[in-house]
Amino acid sequence: MKQPALDPDVADVAPNESVLTTYDEQHLVTYWRLLDAEAAGADWKEVARIVLHIDPDREPVRARNAFDSHLARARWMADHGYRDLLRGGTTE
Repeated sequence: MKQPALDPDVADVAPNESVLTTYDEQHLVTYWRLLDAEAAGADWKEVARIVLHIDPDREPVRARNAFDSHLARARWMADHGYRDLLRGGTTE
């Protein structure tokens, strides 16, 4: 696995696969930042703006969908996906 980018651009919707994806590996830092923001009780709009680089005032539906899907994926990574990382990452 290559070193994940510190602040990558994100897709409008995070993957919903049952296995680790290349996108997941590239967005590990994004997922960690989302989980940290959630634990700190940060406002989702601020997180969308800072972490996902989507302005929720200009694109409220896109921002909310991206936030919700990436946070869900971050939770999946914390509960399940990390196992694939420990095994060496994706096979793609």
